[in-house]
Amino acid sequence: MQPKAHIVDLPVYQPGKPIEEVQKEYGLSEVVKLASNENPYGFSPRVKAAIEEELTKFNLYPDGGAVELTAALAEHLSVNSDQIIFGCGSDEIIALIARAFLSEGDENIMADATFSVYKSNADIEKATSIEIPLQGGKHDLDAMLAAVTDRTKIVWICNPNNPTGTIVSKDELKSFLDRLPSSVMVVLDEAYFEYVTDSEYPDGTQLLADYANVVVLRTFSKIYGLAALRIGYGVGQASVIRSINQVREPFNTTRIAQAAAKAALADQEFVQSCREKNTEGIKYLQSEFDRLGLVHFPANGNFIMVDTKQSAVELFQRMLQKGVIARAGFKLYPTYLRVTVGSPRENEIFIRTFEEALNGQEANV
Repeated sequence: MQPKAHIVDLPVYQPGKPIEEVQKEYGLSEVVKLASNENPYGFSPRVKAAIEEELTKFNLYPDGGAVELTAALAEHLSVNSDQIIFGCGSDEIIALIARAFLSEGDENIMADATFSVYKSNADIEKATSIEIPLQGGKHDLDAMLAAVTDRTKIVWICNPNNPTGTIVSKDELKSFLDRLPSSVMVVLDEAYFEYVTDSEYPDGTQLLADYANVVVLRTFSKIYGLAALRIGYGVGQASVIRSINQVREPFNTTRIAQAAAKAALADQEFVQSCREKNTEGIKYLQSEFDRLGLVHFPANGNFIMVDTKQSAVELFQRMLQKGVIARAGFKLYPTYLRVTVGSPRENEIFIRTFEEALNGQEANV
């Protein structure tokens, strides 16, 4: 049996190494995982109660339209219910957008170092991807605009950008949108929206009234701590969301995920607490990198990308053997390591192990 010719060479997404695998491989009793931008503080206590209510309903299909969750989110965002679509993580919304709007010969534009799922889904639809180099780790919106042709269908903007953590400001984004043809969709991936504290950072949902070509993506995997349940969403004009819904599989989010997301959304005190703790963690890691004389990108999500001045993959491996998992292997940034902001204890363990690994020394967790 032969697969479609154009998918044969597509790379398989490589997630961060799981804790259990590292423990088994190196015989470790404790492993600190700071590779996948997960919330070290877990999730709202309201989530557990919401899940327990669903435990007797596994024989029933979930609500295919996620009606209750949609209504709660619409109120939270001050949008209409028909402007929202849920998916198995925001990754699925990316795939659905590509499925609905990209065809062979179409073009889509993205940064050259950004979330890889944009390009992989465009490749599946046989669209041409135009990758624009980042400038100082940040989207070059002028260059992206210059790359637009009459075949351009979508521009992807990850804000904050993953893996660099940089942001596009409100003024920069509005200037870009004002000059872009309204026929080109702009997907604002705001997976780390709730972590950002910079006053210049835009809220994509507030742009929807003025820019009908904008679709905003967010997720419950990051600050809400529901990564295992896989639920994210897109927000846009009702007509655009309807088109995306037309290619969505039925029952694509589970009963448990919907109930958990609704409970998590209702606990904004937990979100605020996580944001504050994350900000303190960023300050600590930045100060330590400064002490070590290492350059790092501005951190606006729950991760920091730092230049180790050596092979990041080799450094990653030395740290891995001592039970600390970070993220390396970025093609355009071979000396950079991306580390998730952990709890204070995890951050301290990371820095100790990182510094010793930098010097090629033994490190103990």
